[in-house]
Amino acid sequence: LKQVFSKDKTFRPKRKFEPGTQRFELHKRAQASLNSGVDLRAAVQLPSGEDQNDWVAVHVVDFFNRINLIYGTICEFCTERSCPVMSGGPKYEYRWQDNVKYKKPTALPAPQYMNLLMDWIEVQINNENIFPTRVSKCEEE
Repeated sequence: LKQVFSKDKTFRPKRKFEPGTQRFELHKRAQASLNSGVDLRAAVQLPSGEDQNDWVAVHVVDFFNRINLIYGTICEFCTERSCPVMSGGPKYEYRWQDNVKYKKPTALPAPQYMNLLMDWIEVQINNENIFPTRVSKCEEE
């Protein structure tokens, strides 16, 4: 694994899936959706006459909703017992700090960390100072 995650390496070999396996079938589906003719650059480009902050806000909310759906499909497999640490592999451990209940970075089981994270993101998205839903005063004038 050291050679795959080498810092000076810029190319990673394409991951292969064994034909006939469920992962191979999922990979084929994913490839089909990626090759469906959608121009991703055009899909995220700011439409003419639109406010960049509004455009970003819409995509942040959409991204959150998609991540929430994806997380919902795996959360039953990642329990406090099977995932006692929120980590990004053996070298990285994520710790939760919110300066309210968790004043210092605190190690938590992955499901608890993810629930706190998703709740925190939802609070940010619903914060009118960060993502206003009303027309701003300078736009009204």
